[in-house]
Amino acid sequence: MTDPAQSGHAPAAHPNQFALMGQRRFAPFFWTQFCGAGNDNLFKFAFTVLITYQLQVSWLSPEQAGLVIGALFILPYLLFSATSGQLADKLEKRRLFRLVKDLEIVVMLIAAWGFFTANVPALLLCVFLMGLHSTLFGPVKYAYLPQHLSEQELTGGNGMVEMGTFVAILLGNIAGGLLIAIPGEGVRYVAIGCIAVAIIGRLCAQFVPLSPSTDPGLVINWNPFTETWRNLKLANENLVVFRSLLGISWMWFFGAVFLSTFPAFSKDVLYGDEQVASLLLVVFSIGIAIGSLLCETLSRRHVEIGLVPLGAIGMTLFSLDLYFAVRSLPVVELQTIGQFVAAPRHWRVLFDLGMLALSAGLYSVPMYALIQMRSQPSHRARIMAANNILNAIFMIASSVIAGALLGAGFSIPQIFLFLAIANAIVAFYIFMLVPEYLLRFIAFVVSRLIYRFKVQGEHNIPVTGAAVVVCNHVSFMDAVLVMAASPRPIRFIMDYQIFAIPGFGAVFRLAKAIPIAPQREDARTYEAAFETARTVLAEGDLLGIFPEGGITRDGELKEFRGGVMKILESDPVPVVPIALHNLYGSYFSRIENGKAMVKPFRRGVFNRVALVAGPPVAPDQVSPQGLHDEVARLLAEPVLR
Repeated sequence: MTDPAQSGHAPAAHPNQFALMGQRRFAPFFWTQFCGAGNDNLFKFAFTVLITYQLQVSWLSPEQAGLVIGALFILPYLLFSATSGQLADKLEKRRLFRLVKDLEIVVMLIAAWGFFTANVPALLLCVFLMGLHSTLFGPVKYAYLPQHLSEQELTGGNGMVEMGTFVAILLGNIAGGLLIAIPGEGVRYVAIGCIAVAIIGRLCAQFVPLSPSTDPGLVINWNPFTETWRNLKLANENLVVFRSLLGISWMWFFGAVFLSTFPAFSKDVLYGDEQVASLLLVVFSIGIAIGSLLCETLSRRHVEIGLVPLGAIGMTLFSLDLYFAVRSLPVVELQTIGQFVAAPRHWRVLFDLGMLALSAGLYSVPMYALIQMRSQPSHRARIMAANNILNAIFMIASSVIAGALLGAGFSIPQIFLFLAIANAIVAFYIFMLVPEYLLRFIAFVVSRLIYRFKVQGEHNIPVTGAAVVVCNHVSFMDAVLVMAASPRPIRFIMDYQIFAIPGFGAVFRLAKAIPIAPQREDARTYEAAFETARTVLAEGDLLGIFPEGGITRDGELKEFRGGVMKILESDPVPVVPIALHNLYGSYFSRIENGKAMVKPFRRGVFNRVALVAGPPVAPDQVSPQGLHDEVARLLAEPVLR
């Protein structure tokens, strides 16, 4: 099967991510994972409530029960993620889905017996086994998506999965709490519910389409410790992927602190009862779900990692505001949910919580999509297994650090303040290590806030493989707008003088743009530019050039120079012609005495501009005049009418 995420072909048109729910390649998979996530939480929460309120176990106090259950559930992620990643790469994925769901039914049958007999050790065993179930399901879940979704569908698909997961977690917790609380019949209804959801999940898995193995010859290494280390090294081979894994793991660190402190935050800070704690969980889950679904709309159906800094900024700002929102709350008797919501001062708390969760959704979904798109298909599942390992380590660390801070006398609001500051530091560090995130954020802002940007023919820009992108040169923002339309980074060859312009120079150095000077003026810089260009293409990346040699001063398309032919002599790769529309006359173009940016924004800050990408031209068909004519043809297209 062709891997859509690794293909440059246009996907079938769909109005939005919800259309995937009507297709067999996505819907059965979605409901399979939805049932699994829901059942995990239905069982765990019902068991936690049973231990806390209904059973008296001398060797497991109610205070310890939540910690023990959480630790047992996450332990398999540390022990077996490496093995599950290998299995997901080696086996056909539909088969693995069915085996995992068969395991879930068996575990839930044991759990039903444990509930009926009040056998706490058996239920603890089931917690561990359900953790194993989720460990096996994780890598195959994320490796499945790129096999069936195109690059344009990957963000929306991940958003649906993230939304579904948190809604399932929420519904599972609510159902578990309600069912176990039924007087005299709670354990029976929980047992029936767990078995029923497991069976429904197994039926959904029956309809998952065939998903061939990506590495059928893989020899399984059953040693979890050596394989874990090997998986982490495998992920580290691609620095963008590995640092994105760290970024996702930080998000789980961040979120785990909030989720674990909701009960105490509700009681000791907000002076709310158990229903208020549940309300916090509802608001947080809905926020994550909305943020996850927004990603496709904001990204224009591409893997838009420019959303990640936006999410990181939101996580920091709303965590800070949450700290200030709860500092001056008066001490009152425990409030019901009605009393809590009736007080306007609490609306700010709920708004901050919902918005920081929404920001976390914007932060995580593009990272997941980027990892899936940039990982090699043959070991994609093992990369996702490495992600699970790191997530588990970070979540354990979050519990330890939060506990240590509480033990040192920090209040819960102060922990939120600590998280806000730490998130800003971590985000800045990650974005400096992987400047692609920051560059895409700049391109995202420019293409949406400075201009009303329309893109046509973006499927002609290849998702993989080396290619040269040629474009007319109208303004100082041209390279930023081309980056905004491209599914992956582009290394631009640019006039060395632009690097001396404040602001622009810093951005283009961050983008690793290649400075070039006229040969007669600086032969060394001239030759170095072409040598670097050869390296870019040899590594399978995109190279961008402006063949006119400078920004137009009259809005007309100038003669194309022969630099592209010099590049193709040693690296015969496809050339993608691109035309930028309606930028001449804007603030960043040269129109008055050859100067730009000398007056306030002309024609407003929200000009309608467009980019049109034409079909790639084979290297043996390329000529400067031919490219000039093709860009001129693209400029004549009525894209803004």
